[in-house]
Amino acid sequence: MQKMNRRQAFRRTAAVGALASLLPAPALMAGTNANEKINIAGIGIGWRGGDHLNAFKNMDGVNLCAFADPDESRLLAAKSRVPDAATYRDMRKIFDDPSIDAVYIATCNHWHCLASVWAMQAGKHVYVEKPLSHSQWEGDQVVKASRKYNVICQVGTQQRSDPMQAEIKKFLHEEKALGEIKSCAVNRYGIRRSIGKRDTPLEIPANVDYNLWLGPAQDEPLYRSQFHYDWHWDWNTGSGEMGNWGVHVLDDTINNVLLDKVAYPKRILGGGIRTWDDAGESPNVHFVWFDTGSIPVVLGLSNLQDGPKSKSAGKCTGPSSGYCVYCEGGMFWGERGRGKAVDKDGNLIREFRGNSGGGHQRNFIDAVRAHDRSIQTAEVELHNQVVAWCNFANIAFQVGKPYDQKKAEVIFGKTEGRWEELLANTDALLVNNGLSLNNPEVKLSDMLTYDESAGRFTGDGADAANALLKREYREGFVLPEEV
Repeated sequence: MQKMNRRQAFRRTAAVGALASLLPAPALMAGTNANEKINIAGIGIGWRGGDHLNAFKNMDGVNLCAFADPDESRLLAAKSRVPDAATYRDMRKIFDDPSIDAVYIATCNHWHCLASVWAMQAGKHVYVEKPLSHSQWEGDQVVKASRKYNVICQVGTQQRSDPMQAEIKKFLHEEKALGEIKSCAVNRYGIRRSIGKRDTPLEIPANVDYNLWLGPAQDEPLYRSQFHYDWHWDWNTGSGEMGNWGVHVLDDTINNVLLDKVAYPKRILGGGIRTWDDAGESPNVHFVWFDTGSIPVVLGLSNLQDGPKSKSAGKCTGPSSGYCVYCEGGMFWGERGRGKAVDKDGNLIREFRGNSGGGHQRNFIDAVRAHDRSIQTAEVELHNQVVAWCNFANIAFQVGKPYDQKKAEVIFGKTEGRWEELLANTDALLVNNGLSLNNPEVKLSDMLTYDESAGRFTGDGADAANALLKREYREGFVLPEEV
């Protein structure tokens, strides 16, 4: 019998994808042999995409062979670094190339899911930047596609590949060095400036194919000061700071504190405010309570400085970008690349040091070569659950109503954990900026209840919240119901 080459083996794998997806991950057919290079293409070559370029370009066993970006200037910059690579404005040219095994996707948030599904339909393995989804339904579609087409899909929450995380989990849960965990506060306090507000629409740069840049997003005039990056704060294309940094600190919490045992929060209470009169839409002060069914979790997020003359962000317990675990015997502070445990008197018990480096991209390539989802550190189904917490937090703000102190007191009586402390810190931050929680522009949601089995909200506020689980797609860039 003639021996199949890798391309033939992969086509056969795809043909039996529906059956293979029912098998344990180690039983999946191997996609490559150990001596054959994996051809990978980059989609989106901005700041984060450039980081991936560096990681994959210098990786053994990998051939970085093509790039796609609607910005011609970014393509030229990538070409100067990888001269032999092909370049395209339209990512679909990459999907049409049968020689390409995998792609990394570092586009704007609104493109992540459609690009991932298109790639999987073409038989490509996918490394996609966080947050996976712009709305929860489309993330569910990516998970379905990964199973249907039997491909590897890794999401770019790179701290998952830091060996330090395993040490933290052992310390907190196996050794129980601080006793039982009582609650957790998640923080992201980092100063950003206003994105500005123009009187006339921003002129799209001549080097950008705007139709391709928009993709699934609606064609709306832009009134911000700059074209790139500040799309984060526009609901049409971005997920605010919650999807930018909130996803990282929540991911660490779900991993290390909840041990990935809580797929979705059972109830969500959230509020916030936009304090800037600029072109942004997402809140720059955001406060959220999550009912996990076990350890209560709160999240505070702010882009404000702690007063007009201050050089620091708002007050919080624990790191300004990380999480604080309140335990019987003290506290644990976790953040990117490090952590520490202190006793009740604040005495240092232990410090942790870590660094994921390029390990996350390497983990993706290892999983592709073995065609084994079980060795991934951020497999798409897991991250789709993690990003739901961010999507739900954003929904809570979007459906929020003007803050009502009396109604708030009734709702607060149903919460546990550090909620009151978070509100006190948030109020102090707002007061230092000439505002307060009682400002009429502060919004607070109903207590939103999520039914995991139905994938829908129920009860108070459900209709408005459910309407935000799926976005409207632009003609020609519609994510299909059947992937």
